[in-house]
Amino acid sequence: NCMDKIYRKSLDLPDEKREFDKGKLELVTLAGVTFGRATLQPGWRWSTSVKPIVKTDSCEAPHTQYVISGRLMVKMDDGKQEEIGPGDASVIPSGHDAWVVGSEPVVLIDLTGMSNYAKS
Repeated sequence: NCMDKIYRKSLDLPDEKREFDKGKLELVTLAGVTFGRATLQPGWRWSTSVKPIVKTDSCEAPHTQYVISGRLMVKMDDGKQEEIGPGDASVIPSGHDAWVVGSEPVVLIDLTGMSNYAKS
């Protein structure tokens, strides 16, 4: 039973690393859960940095995430927007664009949306 044991991996030694325009993603998977740490630089925007890789109209990955630093604006396909920042936990459904707000990089941890993120 996988719940009888402690699993630990460091995101500083990821199982997989993906890089894309103005951003990178470090991934570890343990006990069937993929944790992703995204680092997004000022000027990063999903529609210009990731859309050319995945070729969908908007981001189809649902996110359950926690922002460590920086600020991210998320705009749903229906036009609703929400800005999230340090200390914010958020659940974002598929069908959105997002971009870094200001001059500080965004660092976030995501528990649901990263296993196939920025994969062609």
